[in-house]
Amino acid sequence: MDKPQIILHAQKSVNFTLFDCKWIPSSARFVALGNHPRKTGALHVYEMSHSKDGKAEMKLLHEAEKREAFRCGTFGASSLQQRHLATGDFDGNMRIWDLENTELPLYSVKGHDEIINSIDGIGGLGIGEGAPEIVTGSRDGSVKVWDPRQKESPVACMSPAEGEAKRDCWSVAFGHAHNQVDRCVSAGYDNGDIKLFDLRNMSLRWETNVKNGVCCVEFDRKDINMNKLVATTLESRFHVFDLRTQHPEKGFAKLSEKSHDSTVWLGRHLPQNRDVFMTLGGAGSLHLWKYEYPDKRVMKDSNDIDMGVAGTVSLLQNITLSTQPIGGFDWHPDKSGLCVCSSYDQNIRVLIVTKLARL
Repeated sequence: MDKPQIILHAQKSVNFTLFDCKWIPSSARFVALGNHPRKTGALHVYEMSHSKDGKAEMKLLHEAEKREAFRCGTFGASSLQQRHLATGDFDGNMRIWDLENTELPLYSVKGHDEIINSIDGIGGLGIGEGAPEIVTGSRDGSVKVWDPRQKESPVACMSPAEGEAKRDCWSVAFGHAHNQVDRCVSAGYDNGDIKLFDLRNMSLRWETNVKNGVCCVEFDRKDINMNKLVATTLESRFHVFDLRTQHPEKGFAKLSEKSHDSTVWLGRHLPQNRDVFMTLGGAGSLHLWKYEYPDKRVMKDSNDIDMGVAGTVSLLQNITLSTQPIGGFDWHPDKSGLCVCSSYDQNIRVLIVTKLARL
């Protein structure tokens, strides 16, 4: 009984397809994004409260319907005072919304020719040094970085060269924002490519291929010197890269693990402990993992060059909540163990993971 337990705290069924969910920082509220059957966008704001009989429930505070269907969202580039939500939609628009007044976006740009599959933010919420920025990854093959203070054009664009095949970018994530000038973006693609872009030098720092489409990439922390990257893929697999030591030929040390017996849709690190993360499966399952570092993270190869050493992972707990994939998941940034997830069975669930402080 010393293991963490995953407890269903509250559940709510909605009348639209859910694609993403995010806690509104420093609150008991969260936002759910998706699309209605008529192909319009759904944006709902819920608050956790208790019913008269003491049961936890989700209270709908606000709902908005927009012309374009929402695919993803982030608060990562907003201040804690404003808490503006940046969204990517099925028509390639990147927009920023004030959730107190969603009639019109505060910022809108036609960022991509096709759907924005993934979005991430940095420089807000007190996380990460430097300017606030938003990164978007699209089916059109490009990864673009936006400064919300600058209209129309991206501050960086990583696209296939002319004549190169366009690969569908499924996931993007910021990291390495540990000072005012350093910042990296990782991107995962449908053909198994993982790329690490250095925004300081505007160069491709590293790339690899993991043989299966990459559904999600995430750094264990955005605001530290690069430490670890989790990449989840099709065919029931995820990979953990140790980013502290890059070998000139072999790149970063990697651990691969089979999990879920289905597509691993997401990997999300616990904000209060970067070595604990949750993976979300295509059959409605959640697996809680802990990464253990090796005795030595660096060793010498035959040419006396430093190379990284991968650690191990242990499965702490698992639970199956649905028969459908869980496509959205977010840990609460302040309340350790509290999380919200959305699945394709049109249900939002709030969960509590216990005993995380003992790990």
